[in-house]
Amino acid sequence: MTRIKLCGLSRPCDIAYANELRPEYVGFIFARRSRRYVLPDRAAELKRLLAPEIKAVGVFVNDAPEHIAGLLNQGIIHMAQLHGSEDEEYIGQLRKLTDKPIIKAFRIEEAADIEKAGQSTADQVLLDSGAGTGTAFDWNLIKEMKRPYFLAGGLSPDNVSGAVTLLHPFAVDVSSGIETDGVKDKEKMAAFVAAVREVNKA
Repeated sequence: MTRIKLCGLSRPCDIAYANELRPEYVGFIFARRSRRYVLPDRAAELKRLLAPEIKAVGVFVNDAPEHIAGLLNQGIIHMAQLHGSEDEEYIGQLRKLTDKPIIKAFRIEEAADIEKAGQSTADQVLLDSGAGTGTAFDWNLIKEMKRPYFLAGGLSPDNVSGAVTLLHPFAVDVSSGIETDGVKDKEKMAAFVAAVREVNKA
Protein backbone atom coordinates (compact mmCIF):
# COMPACT_ATOMS: atom_id res chain seq x y z
CA MET A 1 0.00 0.00 0.00
CA THR A 2 1.34 3.40 -0.99
CA ARG A 3 0.99 6.00 1.73
CA ILE A 4 0.20 9.69 1.21
CA LYS A 5 1.95 12.87 2.39
CA LEU A 6 0.28 16.23 1.80
CA CYS A 7 3.03 18.81 2.24
CA GLY A 8 3.23 22.55 2.75
CA LEU A 9 0.13 22.96 4.90
CA SER A 10 0.02 26.38 6.51
CA ARG A 11 -3.60 27.28 7.38
CA PRO A 12 -6.17 25.84 9.78
CA CYS A 13 -8.43 25.06 6.81
CA ASP A 14 -5.59 23.00 5.27
CA ILE A 15 -5.53 20.90 8.43
CA ALA A 16 -9.31 20.56 8.35
CA TYR A 17 -9.10 19.25 4.78
CA ALA A 18 -6.37 16.79 5.80
CA ASN A 19 -8.39 15.58 8.78
CA GLU A 20 -11.24 14.75 6.41
CA LEU A 21 -8.99 12.95 3.92
CA ARG A 22 -6.80 11.10 6.45
CA PRO A 23 -3.43 10.94 4.68
CA GLU A 24 -0.74 9.14 6.65
CA TYR A 25 1.45 12.27 6.76
CA VAL A 26 1.27 16.04 6.44
CA GLY A 27 4.25 18.35 6.04
CA PHE A 28 5.13 21.69 7.61
CA ILE A 29 7.84 23.69 5.83
CA PHE A 30 10.47 25.25 8.10
CA ALA A 31 12.70 26.48 5.25
CA ARG A 32 12.56 30.28 5.35
CA ARG A 33 12.94 30.70 1.60
CA SER A 34 9.76 28.75 0.90
CA ARG A 35 6.50 30.61 0.37
CA ARG A 36 4.95 27.83 2.45
CA TYR A 37 7.22 28.59 5.44
CA VAL A 38 5.61 28.38 8.86
CA LEU A 39 7.02 29.60 12.15
CA PRO A 40 7.42 26.97 14.89
CA ASP A 41 4.62 28.56 16.96
CA ARG A 42 2.31 28.43 13.95
CA ALA A 43 3.24 24.80 13.32
CA ALA A 44 2.46 23.99 16.95
CA GLU A 45 -1.00 25.56 16.56
CA LEU A 46 -1.65 23.58 13.38
CA LYS A 47 -0.38 20.37 14.97
CA ARG A 48 -2.90 20.76 17.79
CA LEU A 49 -5.68 20.76 15.18
CA LEU A 50 -4.34 17.68 13.40
CA ALA A 51 -6.03 14.29 13.84
CA PRO A 52 -3.80 12.22 16.16
CA GLU A 53 -3.29 9.34 13.71
CA ILE A 54 -1.75 11.66 11.05
CA LYS A 55 2.01 12.11 11.37
CA ALA A 56 3.40 15.64 11.11
CA VAL A 57 6.67 15.92 9.18
CA GLY A 58 8.89 18.99 9.46
CA VAL A 59 10.79 19.92 6.28
CA PHE A 60 14.17 21.59 6.79
CA VAL A 61 17.00 22.86 4.58
CA ASN A 62 20.43 22.94 6.24
CA ASP A 63 18.97 23.93 9.61
CA ALA A 64 20.75 23.57 12.94
CA PRO A 65 20.38 20.02 14.32
CA GLU A 66 19.54 21.49 17.74
CA HIS A 67 16.59 23.41 16.28
CA ILE A 68 15.22 20.35 14.49
CA ALA A 69 15.68 18.13 17.54
CA GLY A 70 13.88 20.68 19.69
CA LEU A 71 10.79 20.61 17.48
CA LEU A 72 10.85 16.82 17.41
CA ASN A 73 11.35 16.39 21.12
CA GLN A 74 8.61 18.91 21.92
CA GLY A 75 6.18 16.89 19.80
CA ILE A 76 5.48 19.72 17.34
CA ILE A 77 6.51 17.30 14.60
CA HIS A 78 6.85 13.51 14.56
CA MET A 79 9.53 13.25 11.87
CA ALA A 80 12.18 15.44 10.25
CA GLN A 81 12.70 15.65 6.50
CA LEU A 82 16.13 16.96 5.50
CA HIS A 83 15.99 18.68 2.14
CA GLY A 84 19.37 20.36 1.90
CA SER A 85 22.99 19.21 1.71
CA GLU A 86 22.87 17.39 5.06
CA ASP A 87 25.37 14.50 4.99
CA GLU A 88 25.88 11.35 7.04
CA GLU A 89 27.82 13.26 9.70
CA TYR A 90 24.89 15.65 10.05
CA ILE A 91 22.42 12.76 10.41
CA GLY A 92 24.69 11.30 13.10
CA GLN A 93 24.66 14.61 14.99
CA LEU A 94 20.89 14.78 14.82
CA ARG A 95 20.55 11.20 16.07
CA LYS A 96 22.51 12.14 19.21
CA LEU A 97 19.87 14.76 19.98
CA THR A 98 16.66 12.86 19.20
CA ASP A 99 15.41 9.34 18.58
CA LYS A 100 12.65 10.49 16.22
CA PRO A 101 12.58 9.29 12.57
CA ILE A 102 14.62 11.07 9.90
CA ILE A 103 13.79 11.29 6.19
CA LYS A 104 16.60 12.40 3.87
CA ALA A 105 15.65 13.87 0.49
CA PHE A 106 17.76 13.18 -2.59
CA ARG A 107 17.63 15.07 -5.86
CA ILE A 108 17.58 12.45 -8.61
CA GLU A 109 19.42 13.35 -11.80
CA GLU A 110 21.46 10.22 -12.54
CA ALA A 111 21.95 6.62 -11.42
CA ALA A 112 24.63 7.63 -8.88
CA ASP A 113 21.99 9.61 -6.97
CA ILE A 114 19.97 6.42 -6.51
CA GLU A 115 23.05 4.67 -5.15
CA LYS A 116 23.58 7.45 -2.59
CA ALA A 117 19.95 7.28 -1.51
CA GLY A 118 20.17 3.52 -1.15
CA GLN A 119 23.15 3.83 1.20
CA SER A 120 21.73 6.59 3.42
CA THR A 121 21.46 5.83 7.14
CA ALA A 122 18.27 7.89 7.38
CA ASP A 123 15.17 5.97 8.45
CA GLN A 124 13.49 6.84 5.14
CA VAL A 125 14.59 8.45 1.89
CA LEU A 126 12.67 10.78 -0.38
CA LEU A 127 13.41 10.96 -4.10
CA ASP A 128 12.73 14.32 -5.74
CA SER A 129 13.49 16.41 -8.78
CA GLY A 130 14.65 19.35 -6.69
CA ALA A 131 13.58 21.67 -3.89
CA GLY A 132 9.92 22.31 -4.62
CA THR A 133 10.28 22.72 -8.38
CA GLY A 134 6.94 21.08 -9.11
CA THR A 135 8.43 19.02 -11.93
CA ALA A 136 8.95 15.28 -12.23
CA PHE A 137 12.28 13.54 -12.84
CA ASP A 138 12.86 10.48 -15.03
CA TRP A 139 11.07 7.73 -13.12
CA ASN A 140 12.93 5.10 -15.13
CA LEU A 141 15.99 5.93 -13.01
CA ILE A 142 14.38 4.51 -9.88
CA LYS A 143 12.76 1.33 -11.15
CA GLU A 144 15.58 -0.69 -9.59
CA MET A 145 15.52 1.14 -6.25
CA LYS A 146 15.80 -1.53 -3.57
CA ARG A 147 14.76 0.30 -0.40
CA PRO A 148 11.33 1.85 0.26
CA TYR A 149 11.07 5.55 -0.61
CA PHE A 150 8.85 8.60 -0.68
CA LEU A 151 8.29 9.76 -4.27
CA ALA A 152 8.08 13.53 -4.80
CA GLY A 153 8.42 16.05 -7.59
CA GLY A 154 5.74 17.01 -10.07
CA LEU A 155 3.02 14.76 -8.70
CA SER A 156 -0.60 15.78 -9.18
CA PRO A 157 -4.07 14.22 -9.20
CA ASP A 158 -3.56 13.62 -12.93
CA ASN A 159 -0.36 11.57 -12.80
CA VAL A 160 -0.13 10.06 -9.33
CA SER A 161 -2.07 6.89 -10.18
CA GLY A 162 0.40 6.19 -13.00
CA ALA A 163 3.33 6.75 -10.64
CA VAL A 164 1.94 4.40 -8.00
CA THR A 165 1.06 1.75 -10.58
CA LEU A 166 4.53 1.88 -12.16
CA LEU A 167 6.75 2.27 -9.10
CA HIS A 168 4.83 1.13 -6.01
CA PRO A 169 6.60 3.68 -3.77
CA PHE A 170 6.32 3.51 0.01
CA ALA A 171 4.66 6.94 -0.10
CA VAL A 172 3.87 9.79 -2.48
CA ASP A 173 4.55 13.39 -1.44
CA VAL A 174 2.73 16.36 -3.00
CA SER A 175 2.64 20.10 -2.42
CA SER A 176 2.25 22.37 -5.47
CA GLY A 177 0.24 19.68 -7.29
CA ILE A 178 -2.66 20.19 -4.87
CA GLU A 179 -2.65 24.00 -5.01
CA THR A 180 -4.52 26.66 -6.92
CA ASP A 181 -2.97 30.14 -7.03
CA GLY A 182 -0.40 29.12 -4.42
CA VAL A 183 -2.78 27.83 -1.76
CA LYS A 184 -4.05 24.35 -0.97
CA ASP A 185 -7.14 23.40 -2.95
CA LYS A 186 -9.57 21.07 -1.16
CA GLU A 187 -10.84 19.51 -4.40
CA LYS A 188 -7.32 18.79 -5.68
CA MET A 189 -6.31 17.34 -2.33
CA ALA A 190 -9.35 15.05 -2.39
CA ALA A 191 -8.70 14.03 -6.00
CA PHE A 192 -5.05 13.21 -5.25
CA VAL A 193 -5.92 11.07 -2.23
CA ALA A 194 -8.71 9.30 -4.14
CA ALA A 195 -6.38 8.51 -7.05
CA VAL A 196 -3.80 6.86 -4.78
CA ARG A 197 -6.40 4.88 -2.86
CA GLU A 198 -8.01 3.66 -6.05
CA VAL A 199 -4.70 2.08 -7.13
CA ASN A 200 -4.16 0.70 -3.63
CA LYS A 201 -7.49 -1.11 -3.85
CA ALA A 202 -6.65 -2.75 -7.18
